[in-house]
Amino acid sequence: MEQLVGELKKIMSLKSTTTVGDIVLVAAKKPQMLVYAMVGDIERDQTRKAEWWHVTLHLLSIPMQTVVWTLRTAQFTGQEIFTMGGEGRFIQAVRFDSPAKPTPPVEEKSKGGERRPSLRIVK
Repeated sequence: MEQLVGELKKIMSLKSTTTVGDIVLVAAKKPQMLVYAMVGDIERDQTRKAEWWHVTLHLLSIPMQTVVWTLRTAQFTGQEIFTMGGEGRFIQAVRFDSPAKPTPPVEEKSKGGERRPSLRIVK
């Protein structure tokens, strides 16, 4: 599991925090899966003294599934690989970088010496 997580961290842009509405990458050893999920809710587990959270995940699979896992902050923010039923799990939010700003069109000189945009609208 450690090797898989290491490879994922090399090729994915991941966040160090996780909030409601984030898309997370969920990896599991058994059953073997690598899926995206949307975080639907994060609620404090009031039944425990230590800081645990009920994390609602909407698995973006076919068919879509909703699961609620009780996790510590380090477990749902990618800081820690954890186990469920003795099998490895990993969750971390994906960073969607904002698209690059468009560059202004390059202007060309026409034969008459006037400048005109190189891009034109065709109707």
